[in-house]
Amino acid sequence: MVVATTACLCLPAPVRAQELEPGAYWPLPKGLNIVTVVNGFNWGDVAFDPAAPIDDGSAAINTTALSFTRAFGLAGRSANLGVSVPVVAGHVEGLVLGIPAEVDRFGLGDLRVRLGVNVYGAPAMTPQAFASYLQKTIVGVSVVVVPPLGEYDPTKLINLGTNRWSFKPDIGFSRTRGRWVLEGMAGVWLFTTNDDFFGGRTREQDPIVALQAHLTYRFKRSMWLAGDANFFTGGRTTVDGQQNLDLQKNSRIGATFSTAIGRSQAIRMAVSRGAYTTIGADFTAIAFGYNYAWAR
Repeated sequence: MVVATTACLCLPAPVRAQELEPGAYWPLPKGLNIVTVVNGFNWGDVAFDPAAPIDDGSAAINTTALSFTRAFGLAGRSANLGVSVPVVAGHVEGLVLGIPAEVDRFGLGDLRVRLGVNVYGAPAMTPQAFASYLQKTIVGVSVVVVPPLGEYDPTKLINLGTNRWSFKPDIGFSRTRGRWVLEGMAGVWLFTTNDDFFGGRTREQDPIVALQAHLTYRFKRSMWLAGDANFFTGGRTTVDGQQNLDLQKNSRIGATFSTAIGRSQAIRMAVSRGAYTTIGADFTAIAFGYNYAWAR
């Protein structure tokens, strides 16, 4: 029973799959640097493997992430590279075999690196050329790499790090018509094996297919509001050869608002909630972000 229980208790991986990222492939001018601070709070129920002896699971997770993004040209196309470091504070509680249990965690989560390239519709541009650029149809590709650098202790059921590598290749499409922007993205999370899972066990996880759609209205170039939705499925885990009943088929809906506050600063606010959840975190989430940008 413990194997089935612990298969669902590494929360960072399911949370990553729930991402809603409008504007992920919008181009940036060459030489632009952006420092971003985002604070996100997630709270709600956690649905475990039906075979696990855990009921009434819930969690509250606060994540503060510091990120740096650099825009550049790659083979004549608009590209950017970003690095994000999260600090996570979480509280998880529930009934284990009918007995109330809870745990708190605080520390560094797994670092995240993302490389994105627009392969159609967005050439590499100087700031001067970007000022007159009219966004139309864009196709972009990206890859996210998550190395196992977060805090991890194999003697604990719940950890902030995952003790494995994660990869997400992704493709995105964006079409602008007047003030409206329609976006679609498709990617897949791939995971290496955790060879030091709780109690020295081996934990494997199937890929998670993640789809996103966004409809954005631009009040002006520096101010916009997006409606967001996603769907992700897969991620069934195996511990020491025993497959768990934790196939995910989940979706979220939300909205994101962004506006500039001066020539080099911007703020972003987002809210989302679970629309359908089988296994994993059925969270309500709010996030506030601040960007500072400069060209060099």
